[in-house]
Amino acid sequence: MSVISSNDFYSGAAILVDGEPFQVLQSEHVKPGKGPAFVRAKLRNLKTGATVEKTFNAGEKIPRANVERSEMQFLYADGDQYVFMDNETFEQIGVSKDILGDDVQFLQENMEVKVVRFEGRVVEVELPSAVELTVVETDPGLKGDTASGGSKPAKLEGGAVIQVPLFVRVGDRVRVDTRTREYVSRV
Repeated sequence: MSVISSNDFYSGAAILVDGEPFQVLQSEHVKPGKGPAFVRAKLRNLKTGATVEKTFNAGEKIPRANVERSEMQFLYADGDQYVFMDNETFEQIGVSKDILGDDVQFLQENMEVKVVRFEGRVVEVELPSAVELTVVETDPGLKGDTASGGSKPAKLEGGAVIQVPLFVRVGDRVRVDTRTREYVSRV
């Protein structure tokens, strides 16, 4: 089994902590004035989705989690199952809505995603960092409000509600960061 030093943590690294698979979301190397250095990491459990903060000794060897990432294409939704196709083998798999969570609001047909498996079980679906969606519902902006820097809620085609600038109208296509769920630009 391969290991990774806590000093070498990076965002997205898959590690095993107490036999459970975790993904490193953030890590920070801390050197206090007194005492040994340590690494504070924010981790997401790949099985449950729970986020925890954990502290490791600097240089501590942590076993890597054996996760497989494969490029897949979203095909369609069938009730609470979302069907993806492997781009190399053309194998189709169903992923439950529980695993996808709120990310289903950003899924679009034929979207390329990364499917993460641990011990053969799908534990996560990684969306592209940004998606383009159409605004289906929002309040009209007032004339002259385009440069004021204000924002208003807008409902997008997948059902997500985000804050957008006042000049965005129904029918506009907007780019949304899927990690922060924030408006990036109008397309």
